Amino acid sequence: MLMSVLWLAMVAVSILYGAAAGTLPAVSAAVTEGAGTAVTLVLGLSGTMALWCGLLEVLRLSGVLEGLQRLLRPLLRKVYPNTFANNPDAASALSANFCANLLGLGSAATPAGLKAAKEIAAGSDGRAGDELCRLVVMNTASVQLLPVTAAAVRGSLGCDNPFDILPCVWLASLISVSVGLAAARMMQGISDKA
Repeated sequence: MLMSVLWLAMVAVSILYGAAAGTLPAVSAAVTEGAGTAVTLVLGLSGTMALWCGLLEVLRLSGVLEGLQRLLRPLLRKVYPNTFANNPDAASALSANFCANLLGLGSAATPAGLKAAKEIAAGSDGRAGDELCRLVVMNTASVQLLPVTAAAVRGSLGCDNPFDILPCVWLASLISVSVGLAAARMMQGISDKA
């Protein structure tokens, strides 16, 4: 709701300023050009996202995703000990979410992340406990081996080599997850003392 109000306010201010400054034709042209670019971008992204979500489904059906989940469970068990000890449904959703994020499939990771969050919140009386906060941190920072969405955007905008950002993405992902988990751990220590 708030975002809708903010977008509406920005559009209204742009139109009013364009009318006051006498540049309303330029504002109108920019709106038309922006709408056309948005449609082109969405069509380009939807094809790429369909491809990668389909690939994720193939990985799931072939058992590769389950193997990756088994490989990552020891690490995730250390970050989410209560969830893995007490809630197998949440642990499974958490593993699927982390694997999809690792492969750079953010839109495919969302349903599993929401299911994991719902299960974890249900186990902590509906409040945002430490493990739910860590889930939010991990999803926000999300370590990605293949930044598929970012590469799709770059490719649809004419980039010759959309995956040339890999080293930067890996470094930024590792730093953001490390800092996020350290901050969550520090806040957990503060809340434990309170």
